[in-house]
Amino acid sequence: MSAEPHRERLFWSACAGMFCFGIVLALLGTLFGLPEVRQRLGLDAVRQGTLLSLLFVGLLITTPLVGPIIDALGHKIVLVVSSAMVAATFVAFMLANSFHAAAVASVMLGLGGGGLNTSTNALVSDLYVEDRGPKLNLLGMFFGVGALFIPLLTATISKTFTDGQIIAFAVALAGACFLVYVVLPFPPPREGHGFSISESLRVARYPGVLLFAAMLFFESGNEAVIGGWTSTYIGSLGASPQIATWILSGYWAGLMVGRLAATHLLRRVGNWPLIFGCAAGAFLGYALLVSTGSLAWIAAGVFIVGLAYSPIYPTALGMVGDRYSRFAGSVFSLLFTLAIVGGIVFPWGTGRISQSMGIRAGMFLPIAGSVFICLLLVVLRKSTAAASQ
Repeated sequence: MSAEPHRERLFWSACAGMFCFGIVLALLGTLFGLPEVRQRLGLDAVRQGTLLSLLFVGLLITTPLVGPIIDALGHKIVLVVSSAMVAATFVAFMLANSFHAAAVASVMLGLGGGGLNTSTNALVSDLYVEDRGPKLNLLGMFFGVGALFIPLLTATISKTFTDGQIIAFAVALAGACFLVYVVLPFPPPREGHGFSISESLRVARYPGVLLFAAMLFFESGNEAVIGGWTSTYIGSLGASPQIATWILSGYWAGLMVGRLAATHLLRRVGNWPLIFGCAAGAFLGYALLVSTGSLAWIAAGVFIVGLAYSPIYPTALGMVGDRYSRFAGSVFSLLFTLAIVGGIVFPWGTGRISQSMGIRAGMFLPIAGSVFICLLLVVLRKSTAAASQ
């Protein structure tokens, strides 16, 4: 692990896993913008929101377990099993012909995705103790690349290939990750103790952990709404599925560009100014998204949201990793678990509001989430400053 070439190989293998996780979160929202998929699965607004929430239910089930497993057994077993599960579930989703089959596949996809997300972040946090924030943002950029890959692929070749063939590309990529993790040697577990859920839950008592978790609850919920509902919202305004998918791609592009930029900005402006500025920018992007019927302005708002939100998650993880490095896997699991609850609640809530009041009203939910993020950042900054005195 101390040899630089091996550390670099491990880092790029983590980036490949994060790329695959980006596909996991972007796949359903992209496919739901295609009329043939909605017809095949018998979707309405409530069912679409349910499937998106079930993806996060799968993430919620597996994420609390992954951290203690990483601390006790290491990263390899989690990455091998998770990548195999994602590949198999992509196949299951490709074969689904009903809402109920898609619901089972959505949960299973979340189970595999949760392992990839937690383990790749914890691995990079362990590998780069001296440079966590920038490296975690660079890792997060590959989430944006993976998430952007599926919308771009769908927008450019959906008239040539079926949705099943599009998913087949994702299957091949997840299978390649599986093979890499089987072959590549990984460092031993940091703690080397037995698996203990009760021990991992004690990290909730660490000062500031629950405040970070609450912030990521709202941030993850907002991201889930944008990723899962944007193409449907734009389609409701009369745009074609291709145009809706291209605009959704702007969100993932903003996410990718923002995280790449954050690797340089963090060294100049620091953690807190960057996070505060991004939270304010995300609020403005959401307001622009829901306040106009112009597709050009909506596209601008979607891109701004992706650009602004991109550094928040990995930068917060870097700050947490600096504070609680001993049980990084368990702390990350706790943060991801509460963040995933937001990813469940917000898409489901958007579906319910959309069904009764219209989809534009449903898209106002992330604005409320953005307000809470800004408030929590103020509280968290004050508590951190008081603890350091």
